[in-house]
Amino acid sequence: MSSTFSSLQHRPYRLWASGAIVSNVGTWMQRVAQDWLVLTELTDESGTAVGITTGLQFGPILLLAPVAGTLADRFSRRRVLLCTQTAMALLGLGLGALVLSGAAQLWHVYGFALLLGVATAIDGPARQTFVADLVPREDLPNAVGLNSASFNAARLIGPGVAGLLIALWGTGPVFLLNALTFAAPVAVLLRIRPPLEPERPARATGEPPPPGSGGTREALRYLRTRPDLLAVLTIIGVVGTLGLNYQLTTALMARIAFGEGPEKYGLLGSIMAIGSLAGALLAARRDRPRLRLVVGAAVAFGISATVAAVMPTYTLFAVALVPVGLSALTLMTAANATIQLGTEPAMRGRVMGVYMALFQGGTVVGGPLVGWIGEVVGPRWSILVGSLSALAVAAFASALLIRRQRLTVRYRLRDSPHLLVVPAAGRDERDTAAA
Repeated sequence: MSSTFSSLQHRPYRLWASGAIVSNVGTWMQRVAQDWLVLTELTDESGTAVGITTGLQFGPILLLAPVAGTLADRFSRRRVLLCTQTAMALLGLGLGALVLSGAAQLWHVYGFALLLGVATAIDGPARQTFVADLVPREDLPNAVGLNSASFNAARLIGPGVAGLLIALWGTGPVFLLNALTFAAPVAVLLRIRPPLEPERPARATGEPPPPGSGGTREALRYLRTRPDLLAVLTIIGVVGTLGLNYQLTTALMARIAFGEGPEKYGLLGSIMAIGSLAGALLAARRDRPRLRLVVGAAVAFGISATVAAVMPTYTLFAVALVPVGLSALTLMTAANATIQLGTEPAMRGRVMGVYMALFQGGTVVGGPLVGWIGEVVGPRWSILVGSLSALAVAAFASALLIRRQRLTVRYRLRDSPHLLVVPAAGRDERDTAAA
């Protein structure tokens, strides 16, 4: 089997991936429908209201993801996912029924976004680390890349289909279809038994916890000893907060900057997913991502997003989203795999909880802020604030890491140009650190 799809040789992962792509299509459909419902049906094109909705949906992740990471380490991830996937299906069903009844108001959407955020916060760390229960360690980077490929393959389909359905029948049916798609992963979870799921023996009352079973504080103590992981978390936290708000920013660009309708808005998400899917498939071929890839992807994202923000027409903006999607997905996949592979297995769930809190939870601040900037200053600046922040944090994280680990960075032009990053006290071993 091709190295790009090597994880699919493992039957449990193959079943999980097939169910996940179905629900991922529904998830992207609901994201488009939710933003369009708030922007055009419940408000007078209020970017701030869309930002508040996004912030409410991702706010619980900031507060609950570290706790959810502890749950992912202590309990069966399969059972956690069964509960969260069912809850998200019921929420989609409820919001769809409310919209179809004609009774939906803005505060209703706020409430459903908040509840969906709670379910997503608990779901995230368990879902991100579940693949480690399904494939051996050597296939974990490939599985992480294929997960991203699945999510972005669905992104090719979901936004475009949602835009057409919204134009034909409105937003209500889209929420109902999203609820229906959760039947696929739930059915798979009921069927499979993860072959590599760690044993979690019960403790007698009063018995001290085993090593590595502490909560979020232990994860934070662990991270303080790992400047490499802290650098990744810093980059992904800033970019996730200010740069990866593209459901919001493309809605503002489509509606306000270019005066387009829901079909053209949905198409932007699908076009951006072309680059994202390419990035995910390239990531699946890498044996092990390295920190310099995370930094380089952040720089590439900052540059490509800046270019997209200044495009004068809808068509040029759409084309510019392809490299944005490629660089953003490369950043997300490299950061995810670097964190999972660089963390001790006993700490993986809690560290991923911190990762999810920074990556998605920052949207509780970034969503309303970016929405306000788009409404007051202009939609182009809602993208520029994220792209410029990405360039700044990549430079900051690089400087911090070089200083703390006493690295020397050199660029050699002779022969085959490449980058050398070596410890200051061990330059005689530079060949082993060659990029």
